[in-house]
Amino acid sequence: MKDKPEVLISQEEINEKIRISAERLSDELRDQPILFVSILTGAFIFTADYMRQMSTHCEIAFMSASSYGDSDTSSGVVKVELDIKKDISAYNVVILEDIIDTGNTIAKVTELLRARHPISLRVIALLDKPSRRINGFKADEVLFEIEDKFVVGYGLDHAGKYRELPYVGVCST
Repeated sequence: MKDKPEVLISQEEINEKIRISAERLSDELRDQPILFVSILTGAFIFTADYMRQMSTHCEIAFMSASSYGDSDTSSGVVKVELDIKKDISAYNVVILEDIIDTGNTIAKVTELLRARHPISLRVIALLDKPSRRINGFKADEVLFEIEDKFVVGYGLDHAGKYRELPYVGVCST
């Protein structure tokens, strides 16, 4: 990729959707234990921005799970490389995911965490590509639904590059 990716979703649009979602979640779970589970590496910026918009106490844990590696396409095999050690049974767990594509990775993570019996479990995704879904997974909340384009920025990468962009952009590979 030679050029800077074309803006698909601006930083301002992202900030506004996060603000609205975090405000709603803060109101709904006020005074209840909240644990955000950020799926690394792509969701770290989304998670940081989301947590800063919360008006109630929340904690954080990280998981690393992927079916992509350095490829542009899913291998279909989900690998959990970093799991959380914390007992989540006393928390309302909110998984923050950067993008749901085939649905394999988030389905596996959700299954693993649900088996640990949290008070509640929900998935909030920054981006969703429903046309790519190969299973029936649906997030509880999606901030942006997008077409089947390869996107980068705002934590998403192309072989480790472009995560630093403050917007979601489309690659012209």
